[in-house]
Amino acid sequence: MIRILKYGEVANADIFARAVPEVNVEDIVTDIIKNVRANGDKALLEYTEKFDKAKLSSLIVTKEEIDEAVASVDEKFIEILKNAAANIRKFHEKQVRTSFIINDENGIVTGQKIIPVDRAGLYVPGGTAAYPSTVLMDSIPAKIAGCKEVVMVTPPMQNGRVNPVILAAASIAGVDTIVKVGGAQAIAALAYGTESVPKVDKIVGPGNAFVAEAKKQVYGVVSIDMIAGPSEILIVADSASNPSHVAADLLSQAEHDKMASAVLVTDSPDLAKKVQAELEVQIPKLERSEIARVSIDNNGKIIVADSLDAAIEISNEIAPEHLELCVDNPFDYLDAIRHAGSIFMGRNCPEALGDYYAGPNHTLPTSGTAKFSSPLSVDDFVKKTQYTYYTKDALRKVARDVEYFATKEGLTAHAKSAVIRIEG
Repeated sequence: MIRILKYGEVANADIFARAVPEVNVEDIVTDIIKNVRANGDKALLEYTEKFDKAKLSSLIVTKEEIDEAVASVDEKFIEILKNAAANIRKFHEKQVRTSFIINDENGIVTGQKIIPVDRAGLYVPGGTAAYPSTVLMDSIPAKIAGCKEVVMVTPPMQNGRVNPVILAAASIAGVDTIVKVGGAQAIAALAYGTESVPKVDKIVGPGNAFVAEAKKQVYGVVSIDMIAGPSEILIVADSASNPSHVAADLLSQAEHDKMASAVLVTDSPDLAKKVQAELEVQIPKLERSEIARVSIDNNGKIIVADSLDAAIEISNEIAPEHLELCVDNPFDYLDAIRHAGSIFMGRNCPEALGDYYAGPNHTLPTSGTAKFSSPLSVDDFVKKTQYTYYTKDALRKVARDVEYFATKEGLTAHAKSAVIRIEG
């Protein structure tokens, strides 16, 4: 059963605390990466047979497989995927930045170019559930940014095929290449390339502890979006909130993973007790009740705060991945929220809207990293290059200043490179 605590009975850092896995993930991942670098496709095929129980002759999903998958998915879901994709495009198109140029001084031009990365790698989890939403959320911003190629990796089912809904979403999103491989080995393949898997410049997408560790280890060879931890939700709710709605929203994250965390912060002791009871009613009815049970019992918490303002401050200290404001006038509190991955406003905005449909991205910072990082966006798929131009006359006006500055840093060659052009 979820615990009810008075704020102050648990440290901020412990609110989303989770048990540390006993498996030595770091060493296992290091060995996998070494093997993939040395043996390429051969290693990928062996790992896929070992971990996914799928014996493959080819790693690349064919056009025929994609067409068959799309045809097998019901028309209603295809239409919903298209609607969700449209919402995601509409939101992310507003994020596109433009290059700029400054030439308001005679003989001087400075500027910045916005350039997409050439090739983006997208990891889509398989395993316990299929996530077509991840395909849309992670590939559409890359396409809007202008990436020449989006390469998706995802573990196959035991029959050697990729889940049809994953392929349908990839088709709608415009993914260019789809590879049947998952786990740390997929991250290694994207980072270093193999005979079948092209080397990418950026890797994005969620995964288990092995995927997260692999992204950590290849960072620097390629860019990554973030090191994402298990899912988490924090709900700030007042006494007028519906306990069954709040419990359902907590469980929407608890069902993800036994390591997921669901936290309610409220100024109402009565609501706290009612939500605690409602969770016990709803958990047994879930298809993933075993996962939700462990998540709620081990990682779930209800914290009773002195006021809603205090609840907001608690939330800011925790910096949750998902923050729900279950209050009548959520926009009154929006300016007070400094740290959250994504905010869901009001009583009619369950976090699930953000997972699938509304448009804002669902790849979000976890484990308190919302204090200094942001949701996945078009910005993740571009880089900036700056440039400078001076005429000789313009340089002559500032060369001695540059010389003096460089000399103060003890870099006389820097100084000489500026003044040599105006001397003699």
